[in-house]
Amino acid sequence: MLDYDKEADTYDASRGGEARAEAAAGAALGLIPDGARRLLDLACGTGIVTRRLAAGRPGLRVTGADLAPNMARRAAARLPGSILLADSRRLPFTDGTFDAVTSVWLLHLLADPADVRSVVAECARVLRPGGVYVTTVDKAAAHDVGSDIDAVLAPRPHRCAADAADTVAAHAAEHGLHPAGQTSFPGIGQGPSPRRMVADLRRGWFTTMPPGSPLAERVAEGLARLPDQDRPRADPRFAVRAFRKPPGEVRSP
Repeated sequence: MLDYDKEADTYDASRGGEARAEAAAGAALGLIPDGARRLLDLACGTGIVTRRLAAGRPGLRVTGADLAPNMARRAAARLPGSILLADSRRLPFTDGTFDAVTSVWLLHLLADPADVRSVVAECARVLRPGGVYVTTVDKAAAHDVGSDIDAVLAPRPHRCAADAADTVAAHAAEHGLHPAGQTSFPGIGQGPSPRRMVADLRRGWFTTMPPGSPLAERVAEGLARLPDQDRPRADPRFAVRAFRKPPGEVRSP
Protein backbone atom coordinates (compact mmCIF):
# COMPACT_ATOMS: atom_id res chain seq x y z
CA MET A 1 0.00 0.00 0.00
CA LEU A 2 1.14 3.53 -0.68
CA ASP A 3 2.64 5.65 2.09
CA TYR A 4 -0.02 8.35 2.33
CA ASP A 5 2.17 10.57 4.49
CA LYS A 6 4.60 10.74 1.56
CA GLU A 7 1.77 11.10 -0.96
CA ALA A 8 0.17 14.07 0.82
CA ASP A 9 1.92 16.88 -1.06
CA THR A 10 1.11 15.49 -4.53
CA TYR A 11 -2.08 13.59 -3.79
CA ASP A 12 -4.62 16.13 -5.06
CA ALA A 13 -2.86 16.82 -8.35
CA SER A 14 -2.43 13.10 -9.06
CA ARG A 15 -6.06 12.22 -8.27
CA GLY A 16 -8.10 14.58 -10.41
CA GLY A 17 -7.92 17.66 -8.19
CA GLU A 18 -10.92 19.88 -7.52
CA ALA A 19 -13.02 18.53 -10.38
CA ARG A 20 -12.98 14.99 -9.03
CA ALA A 21 -13.50 16.25 -5.48
CA GLU A 22 -16.59 18.18 -6.56
CA ALA A 23 -18.02 15.08 -8.25
CA ALA A 24 -17.34 12.88 -5.21
CA ALA A 25 -18.83 15.34 -2.73
CA GLY A 26 -21.89 15.91 -4.89
CA ALA A 27 -22.57 12.18 -5.14
CA ALA A 28 -22.21 11.69 -1.37
CA LEU A 29 -24.40 14.66 -0.48
CA GLY A 30 -27.10 13.39 -2.82
CA LEU A 31 -27.50 10.35 -0.57
CA ILE A 32 -27.53 12.27 2.73
CA PRO A 33 -30.90 13.50 4.08
CA ASP A 34 -31.47 17.25 4.06
CA GLY A 35 -32.00 17.29 7.81
CA ALA A 36 -28.53 15.99 8.65
CA ARG A 37 -26.64 18.30 11.02
CA ARG A 38 -23.39 16.48 11.83
CA LEU A 39 -21.25 14.54 9.36
CA LEU A 40 -18.04 12.55 9.84
CA ASP A 41 -15.79 12.14 6.79
CA LEU A 42 -13.51 9.15 7.40
CA ALA A 43 -10.11 8.88 5.69
CA CYS A 44 -10.58 12.50 4.71
CA GLY A 45 -7.07 12.71 3.27
CA THR A 46 -6.15 16.24 2.28
CA GLY A 47 -9.68 17.46 2.95
CA ILE A 48 -10.33 18.29 -0.69
CA VAL A 49 -13.62 16.37 -0.63
CA THR A 50 -14.36 17.18 3.04
CA ARG A 51 -14.30 20.90 2.35
CA ARG A 52 -16.81 20.48 -0.46
CA LEU A 53 -19.08 18.40 1.75
CA ALA A 54 -19.16 21.32 4.18
CA ALA A 55 -19.59 23.97 1.50
CA GLY A 56 -22.26 22.02 -0.35
CA ARG A 57 -24.68 21.78 2.57
CA PRO A 58 -25.08 24.98 4.65
CA GLY A 59 -25.78 24.16 8.26
CA LEU A 60 -24.01 20.79 8.10
CA ARG A 61 -21.21 20.55 10.67
CA VAL A 62 -18.46 18.43 9.10
CA THR A 63 -15.64 16.66 10.94
CA GLY A 64 -12.80 14.99 9.05
CA ALA A 65 -10.60 12.17 10.35
CA ASP A 66 -7.50 10.57 8.88
CA LEU A 67 -4.77 8.24 10.12
CA ALA A 68 -1.91 9.87 8.17
CA PRO A 69 -0.52 12.98 9.92
CA ASN A 70 0.54 14.77 6.74
CA MET A 71 -2.85 14.19 5.13
CA ALA A 72 -4.60 15.49 8.25
CA ARG A 73 -2.30 18.52 8.33
CA ARG A 74 -3.32 19.52 4.81
CA ALA A 75 -6.97 18.89 5.59
CA ALA A 76 -6.73 21.06 8.70
CA ALA A 77 -5.52 23.95 6.55
CA ARG A 78 -8.74 23.66 4.55
CA LEU A 79 -11.08 23.16 7.51
CA PRO A 80 -9.41 24.63 10.62
CA GLY A 81 -10.63 23.12 13.87
CA SER A 82 -12.56 20.34 12.13
CA ILE A 83 -9.90 17.69 11.48
CA LEU A 84 -8.44 15.08 13.80
CA LEU A 85 -6.11 12.09 13.66
CA ALA A 86 -8.10 8.89 14.14
CA ASP A 87 -8.12 5.22 13.23
CA SER A 88 -11.36 4.37 11.43
CA ARG A 89 -11.40 0.97 13.15
CA ARG A 90 -11.54 2.59 16.60
CA LEU A 91 -13.26 5.94 16.43
CA PRO A 92 -12.94 8.39 19.34
CA PHE A 93 -16.64 9.26 19.41
CA THR A 94 -19.55 8.18 21.55
CA ASP A 95 -22.46 6.17 20.16
CA GLY A 96 -24.94 8.08 18.01
CA THR A 97 -22.78 11.20 17.52
CA PHE A 98 -23.36 11.77 13.79
CA ASP A 99 -26.27 12.07 11.39
CA ALA A 100 -24.08 10.86 8.52
CA VAL A 101 -20.72 9.19 7.99
CA THR A 102 -18.87 9.14 4.67
CA SER A 103 -15.86 7.13 3.53
CA VAL A 104 -14.65 7.93 0.03
CA TRP A 105 -11.90 5.54 -1.14
CA LEU A 106 -11.23 3.95 2.23
CA LEU A 107 -12.50 0.37 2.33
CA HIS A 108 -10.50 -0.78 -0.71
CA LEU A 109 -7.27 0.03 1.17
CA LEU A 110 -7.98 -2.45 3.97
CA ALA A 111 -6.23 -5.74 3.22
CA ASP A 112 -7.63 -7.57 6.24
CA PRO A 113 -11.36 -8.39 5.93
CA ALA A 114 -11.62 -8.01 9.71
CA ASP A 115 -10.61 -4.36 9.33
CA VAL A 116 -13.42 -3.74 6.84
CA ARG A 117 -15.90 -5.24 9.28
CA SER A 118 -14.47 -3.09 12.07
CA VAL A 119 -14.80 0.12 10.06
CA VAL A 120 -18.40 -0.61 9.08
CA ALA A 121 -19.19 -1.55 12.69
CA GLU A 122 -17.72 1.73 13.93
CA CYS A 123 -19.66 3.71 11.35
CA ALA A 124 -22.86 2.03 12.52
CA ARG A 125 -22.00 2.69 16.16
CA VAL A 126 -21.39 6.43 15.80
CA LEU A 127 -24.50 6.98 13.67
CA ARG A 128 -27.61 8.24 15.41
CA PRO A 129 -30.87 6.33 14.78
CA GLY A 130 -31.99 7.23 11.28
CA GLY A 131 -28.45 8.23 10.28
CA VAL A 132 -26.82 7.27 6.97
CA TYR A 133 -23.46 5.74 6.09
CA VAL A 134 -22.24 6.57 2.56
CA THR A 135 -19.23 4.81 1.05
CA THR A 136 -17.54 4.10 -2.26
CA VAL A 137 -17.46 0.43 -3.33
CA ASP A 138 -15.84 -1.66 -6.07
CA LYS A 139 -13.06 0.87 -6.66
CA ALA A 140 -10.69 -1.47 -8.51
CA ALA A 141 -13.42 -2.68 -10.84
CA ALA A 142 -14.25 0.91 -11.76
CA HIS A 143 -10.80 1.37 -13.29
CA ASP A 144 -11.35 -1.41 -15.84
CA VAL A 145 -13.02 0.54 -18.63
CA GLY A 146 -12.21 -1.94 -21.40
CA SER A 147 -9.30 0.03 -22.83
CA ASP A 148 -6.14 -1.25 -24.48
CA ILE A 149 -4.37 -0.62 -21.16
CA ASP A 150 -6.82 -2.94 -19.41
CA ALA A 151 -6.10 -5.63 -22.00
CA VAL A 152 -2.37 -5.45 -21.23
CA LEU A 153 -3.07 -5.54 -17.48
CA ALA A 154 -5.40 -8.55 -17.76
CA PRO A 155 -2.76 -11.21 -16.79
CA ARG A 156 -2.08 -9.59 -13.42
CA PRO A 157 -3.16 -11.53 -10.31
CA HIS A 158 -6.36 -10.33 -8.69
CA ARG A 159 -7.25 -10.24 -5.02
CA CYS A 160 -10.71 -10.37 -3.53
CA ALA A 161 -11.89 -6.78 -3.32
CA ALA A 162 -12.26 -5.64 0.27
CA ASP A 163 -14.80 -3.07 -0.88
CA ALA A 164 -16.93 -5.36 -3.06
CA ALA A 165 -20.48 -4.03 -2.95
CA ASP A 166 -22.00 -7.32 -1.77
CA THR A 167 -19.37 -7.67 0.97
CA VAL A 168 -19.92 -4.15 2.25
CA ALA A 169 -23.69 -4.63 2.19
CA ALA A 170 -23.32 -7.85 4.21
CA HIS A 171 -21.19 -6.08 6.84
CA ALA A 172 -23.68 -3.23 6.96
CA ALA A 173 -26.59 -5.64 7.50
CA GLU A 174 -24.65 -7.40 10.26
CA HIS A 175 -24.52 -4.11 12.12
CA GLY A 176 -28.11 -3.07 11.57
CA LEU A 177 -27.68 -0.85 8.51
CA HIS A 178 -30.07 -1.20 5.58
CA PRO A 179 -29.61 -0.18 1.92
CA ALA A 180 -30.69 3.43 1.40
CA GLY A 181 -29.69 4.29 -2.14
CA GLN A 182 -26.84 4.26 -4.60
CA THR A 183 -25.24 6.48 -7.20
CA SER A 184 -21.98 6.96 -9.08
CA PHE A 185 -19.67 9.74 -10.19
CA PRO A 186 -16.90 10.14 -12.77
CA GLY A 187 -13.28 9.87 -11.69
CA ILE A 188 -12.41 13.06 -13.54
CA GLY A 189 -8.76 13.08 -14.59
CA GLN A 190 -8.24 9.45 -13.55
CA GLY A 191 -8.13 7.92 -17.01
CA PRO A 192 -4.51 6.70 -17.29
CA SER A 193 -2.15 6.98 -20.21
CA PRO A 194 0.20 4.08 -20.96
CA ARG A 195 3.23 6.11 -19.87
CA ARG A 196 1.63 7.08 -16.58
CA MET A 197 0.55 3.50 -15.95
CA VAL A 198 4.14 2.30 -16.37
CA ALA A 199 5.25 4.91 -13.83
CA ASP A 200 2.56 3.77 -11.39
CA LEU A 201 3.55 0.16 -11.90
CA ARG A 202 7.20 0.88 -11.14
CA ARG A 203 6.42 2.84 -8.00
CA GLY A 204 4.48 -0.03 -6.47
CA TRP A 205 0.91 0.91 -7.32
CA PHE A 206 -0.04 -2.72 -8.00
CA THR A 207 0.50 -4.80 -4.87
CA THR A 208 0.24 -8.06 -6.82
CA MET A 209 3.02 -6.98 -9.22
CA PRO A 210 6.01 -5.79 -7.17
CA PRO A 211 8.31 -3.40 -9.06
CA GLY A 212 11.08 -5.31 -10.81
CA SER A 213 9.26 -8.64 -10.76
CA PRO A 214 9.19 -10.59 -14.06
CA LEU A 215 5.45 -10.07 -14.49
CA ALA A 216 5.70 -6.35 -13.74
CA GLU A 217 8.43 -5.97 -16.35
CA ARG A 218 6.44 -7.90 -18.98
CA VAL A 219 3.40 -5.75 -18.34
CA ALA A 220 5.52 -2.57 -18.47
CA GLU A 221 6.93 -3.65 -21.83
CA GLY A 222 3.42 -4.31 -23.15
CA LEU A 223 2.24 -0.89 -21.98
CA ALA A 224 5.25 0.76 -23.60
CA ARG A 225 4.27 -0.74 -26.97
CA LEU A 226 0.79 0.81 -26.95
CA PRO A 227 0.09 3.77 -29.25
CA ASP A 228 -0.56 7.30 -27.99
CA GLN A 229 1.63 6.94 -24.92
CA ASP A 230 0.50 10.21 -23.37
CA ARG A 231 -3.20 10.09 -24.26
CA PRO A 232 -5.42 9.41 -21.23
CA ARG A 233 -7.93 6.64 -21.70
CA ALA A 234 -11.52 6.85 -20.43
CA ASP A 235 -12.13 7.98 -16.87
CA PRO A 236 -13.47 5.40 -14.42
CA ARG A 237 -16.90 5.78 -12.86
CA PHE A 238 -16.99 5.14 -9.12
CA ALA A 239 -19.91 3.44 -7.39
CA VAL A 240 -21.38 4.78 -4.12
CA ARG A 241 -23.76 3.03 -1.72
CA ALA A 242 -25.76 4.36 1.22
CA PHE A 243 -26.95 2.44 4.29
CA ARG A 244 -29.39 3.71 6.90
CA LYS A 245 -29.60 2.96 10.62
CA PRO A 246 -33.23 2.26 11.59
CA PRO A 247 -34.87 5.24 13.33
CA GLY A 248 -35.79 3.28 16.43
CA GLU A 249 -32.38 1.71 16.97
CA VAL A 250 -30.31 3.16 19.81
CA ARG A 251 -27.15 1.12 19.38
CA SER A 252 -25.69 -1.03 16.65
CA PRO A 253 -25.51 -4.76 17.42
